Amino acid sequence: MSRNLFFGITNRVLMLIAAALALLSVLSVVVNPAKFWVASLLGLCFVPLALLDFVLLLWALKRRSKSFVIPLVALIPAALFLGLYVRLPFSGDTDAENNESKEVGTSFHGRKGGLKIMTYNVGRFMLAQEQDGLKGRRQCMDSVFRFIVEEQPDIVCLQEFYVDEGQSVANVIPKYLKGYAAEYYLYSTQYGLCGNLTLSRLKSVGKGKLTFDSSANLAIYSDYETDGHRFRIYNCHFESYNISFTGLVRSLTNSQTDVFAQTGVKMKRSITMRPRQVDKVLSDIENCPIESFVCGDFNDNPMSYTYYRMTRGRRDAFVDAGHGFGATYSMLWPMLRIDYLLYPDSYRAVSYDVPRIGLSDHYPAIAEIVYN
Repeated sequence: MSRNLFFGITNRVLMLIAAALALLSVLSVVVNPAKFWVASLLGLCFVPLALLDFVLLLWALKRRSKSFVIPLVALIPAALFLGLYVRLPFSGDTDAENNESKEVGTSFHGRKGGLKIMTYNVGRFMLAQEQDGLKGRRQCMDSVFRFIVEEQPDIVCLQEFYVDEGQSVANVIPKYLKGYAAEYYLYSTQYGLCGNLTLSRLKSVGKGKLTFDSSANLAIYSDYETDGHRFRIYNCHFESYNISFTGLVRSLTNSQTDVFAQTGVKMKRSITMRPRQVDKVLSDIENCPIESFVCGDFNDNPMSYTYYRMTRGRRDAFVDAGHGFGATYSMLWPMLRIDYLLYPDSYRAVSYDVPRIGLSDHYPAIAEIVYN
């Protein structure tokens, strides 16, 4: 066998493998990971697999090889989902809607049926603690509260909210966030209280919580009424991977192979638990007599069974009104969008933003939404 023939066959085999993986990553949205958890890993790799096929396509075109068809076929369905990760200037809302968002500006809160909603996983305010200890954690909390005051959202959904054992939400919120009422569910940890907290300028007319089996993650909901419209806000935090990227890097330098084995176990556990948690929230939504918004940290990217299920009957604020990259997880920016603002069809998003502030390993997602 000649060298050129061997090289050509090897290239085609690699292209076929890359194309097959990319196509399988697209199909992962309809595969229940509780039955086949590896499908979620392929969905998680959607962006790098698509980039790999794009590079292979360019390389084949440069060599004028007929094998360019292989990565091209893989990229056609992948292109249909590109808008879930990045919104180009010509995608999303029309120019009129974008101009409407700009005109709203600071007067948005006075608009009938208008809601400014924020979701933010604050990571227990631990990002600064790694360097500055408890003092850093408190300073981080202060910075998050100042950011909320500056943004002036009507509703704020916080995940991994934390207070020290000696503190209480009833004392902390009135001190830092005047005008906001808090609905929350926190559980005891070794060092303090942690959980989900929903803040609102509106008066709550109902509330509840949904706990998940064998998990510290949960969802809470609050019912509100404004301008004659009653709606429910679900503040969700689905199962986390509980993976330390710094730990993985250290394990590479120290040749600690057991860390990778433990990481695999954690990923499989979280991937198989999330579908049950999603089903529990969806079951509650189906029994809810009013329209529902779903916000929070899903710990899953858009090419996932979680996202596919949660967006049935709801719209994605980033897809409708976002621009640029929508990634909300800072450690692997711009690949991972795992925090979402989903809303009913009777509403419309006129703006969406992901401020890249370094107060957590997540970035906040903020949307302005109006009633049609």
